[in-house]
Formats: sequence, structure tokens, C-alpha cells
Amino acid sequence: MKKILVYVASTFVFNTAIAAVLNLFMSPFWHQFVYSQCIGFSVMTINVGIAHYVKDYLRRTVILSISLPASVAIGLSLAFAITGKGNWSDPYAGSTMALGLFFGFIGVITFLLSERIETERQQRQADQSESEKREIEANLKLLQAQIEPHFLFNTLANVGSLIDTDPLLAKKLLERLNDWLRVALVRARSDKATLGDELDMLENYLQILKIRFGERLRWRIEAPEDARLTVFPPMLLQPLVENAVRHGIEPKIGGGEIVVHVESGSGSLGIEVCDSGVGLIGDEGGGAGLANVRARLATLFGSAGRLALENRAGGGVCARLELPK
Repeated sequence: MKKILVYVASTFVFNTAIAAVLNLFMSPFWHQFVYSQCIGFSVMTINVGIAHYVKDYLRRTVILSISLPASVAIGLSLAFAITGKGNWSDPYAGSTMALGLFFGFIGVITFLLSERIETERQQRQADQSESEKREIEANLKLLQAQIEPHFLFNTLANVGSLIDTDPLLAKKLLERLNDWLRVALVRARSDKATLGDELDMLENYLQILKIRFGERLRWRIEAPEDARLTVFPPMLLQPLVENAVRHGIEPKIGGGEIVVHVESGSGSLGIEVCDSGVGLIGDEGGGAGLANVRARLATLFGSAGRLALENRAGGGVCARLELPK
């Protein structure tokens, strides 16, 4: 509708300008105004649709070569009727028809050029959007790739240290790692990963850590079933849990508990990863893992995605993730 209004307004201005020019040589102005508007709007109404919908160049040229003179003739006939002056037997009818064709041709060419410019502009925007999308995807894959090798190397190092001292435990650790890799590979190949998938991966990850920490590591995952179906970026929670284990649970005598709590609103998703460890000490809130999470949030959600860390009153740390749904 907006585009049609622009065409109508542009045509009116164009027709009025023609009437003003013709009034320098012929009068009265009202007579030139009516003729210009009738012919101009007739040309626009009939030919703009043809020029817009017929994309084949040769076919469009043939049709316009017929419709343009016809639309000028229709507009001229309408002007004869409205003004009550002139008819097709008038000696000036031929020159008026020629003027109408001339300005009508200019109008159609102007429209075609504007359409081409608009199409090229939209194509450039689409190309730029696609390029930005590929860049974002590449950045996300790079950020994700920075997490997975770190975890794998640490786990394989644990396996290596257990092979000689506790082969059965090393075997169990490899089985857990196999489960994690199976879920991770399925997740990486899927276009529609969910929070439920992420929590399943997190459960496998914690099971792997459990082999190392034993009873010093406990956890609970609290998430409504409907929230588990929410589309969710991969490997976004594991760095938060890893940070909680490394800086909260590991240095505390007796270990502690990690609670992952999910709250799902109508337009937002809130996830808390809380631990009962030693709390924030020094610059733990600025580590590489958390910086990675913040970078991915900024890339995916802009200012709508937030991560905040704070000490708990009873000890430990809470990391709160807020995402739009």
C-alpha cells in the first residue's frame, strides 16, 4: 500500500510539472493540468503493472509498445470528456498524442530504472545479510571449538593418569566420554538443538567429573518440561558449570553442590548455575570460559542476552543467564 501511494504521489507531481511547462506555451493552466493528469495516471495505471510483473525483457518491450500508446489514447479521451474541449478530429489531437507518448515514455523509463535500482539495493542488502550471517556462524563455531578441545584434553589426561592406577575407573571414564561425544556429535549436526539437549550433555559432563571428584561433587538440574523444548545454543551452559567446579567446588574441602535451575517466561528464559563452593575470589568473573559465553551471547542476541555473576549469601556463586525466547 505504501509503495502504491508513493507511485500515485510521484505521478501527480510529475504530471503537474509537465502541465506547468506546457503552460509556458499553451494556456490555460487548468486545461493543461487536466490533460496531464488524465494521460499520466492512465499511463501509470496500465503500464506500471505490466512493467512490474512481466520480467522477460523482450515480452515486456512488445507489450509496452502496444499498451503505452493505448493508455495515452485512453487518457486523452478522458481529458476530452472532462474539459469538454477537443476531440479526435481536432487538428491538435495528433500533436497532443505525440506529447503524451513522449512524456509517457519518459515516465515508464523512469519507473523501470527506479525498479532496477531498488532491486539491486535489495540484492545488496540480501548479500550483506547473508555475509553477516556466515560471519556470525563462523564466529560461533570458533567460540564453540575453543571449549570442546579444552574439555576433551583434560578428560583424556585424566584417563591417561588412571590407566595404570585404576584401569576399571579409566574404562568407566571412557564410557562416559563416549556418551558425551555421541550427544555432542548429534547436537553439532542438528539445526534445531534444544535446552533439553544441552541439559543432557551437561548431565553427561557432570557424570564424567563425578568419576574424578566422587562424593565431593553433587548436582541437581531443575527444568520444566516445556522449557526443555526451547531452542538453545550449544555449549552455552557447560562453561558456567566448569567454572563453578573449578573455582567453587574443587578448592573447597568436602566439595559442594551445583544446582542448575531454569525459569521459562512468555518472552524470556532464565537459567541459574549456582554452587555452594568458596565464592568469588579475585578475577574469577573474567576468565576465558565466561568471556567466551559473553561473546556468544553478544553475537546471538545482542544486548538482549545477559550473563551476571554474584556471591550467594550462604556461600558460593550464582551465574545467571538471561535469554530472549
